[in-house]
Amino acid sequence: MANTYCQLYAHIVFAVKGRGNFISVKWKEKLNKYINGIISNKNCKLMIINGMPDYLHLLIGFRPDCSLSDLIRDIKSYSSGWINENKMVPGKFEWQIGFSAFTIGQSQINTVIKYIKNQEE
Repeated sequence: MANTYCQLYAHIVFAVKGRGNFISVKWKEKLNKYINGIISNKNCKLMIINGMPDYLHLLIGFRPDCSLSDLIRDIKSYSSGWINENKMVPGKFEWQIGFSAFTIGQSQINTVIKYIKNQEE
């Protein structure tokens, strides 16, 4: 189809293995930028990312040819590798197996962005 138009959005949540409080405010912003790079390299768009020391929330705009499971697998794999290579935590950092994903419509974007932005509250 020559003129395909899609708006696909997913609210993703995943946690640190064992819900350990390992995501430090000292390097959280660097992690967020690294994850944004992973998502961009998959031709998807990170709309917002935020979380707490033991989990992350992401809102991603994704293409119809993108497997959401593969995208999340790559985000978790590459980001945990980056955390370990840069020795951001003592010992080995791992994400918990699995994730939560919720598709949302265009009308819900601002509500979800506000929710993710205010995770600390």
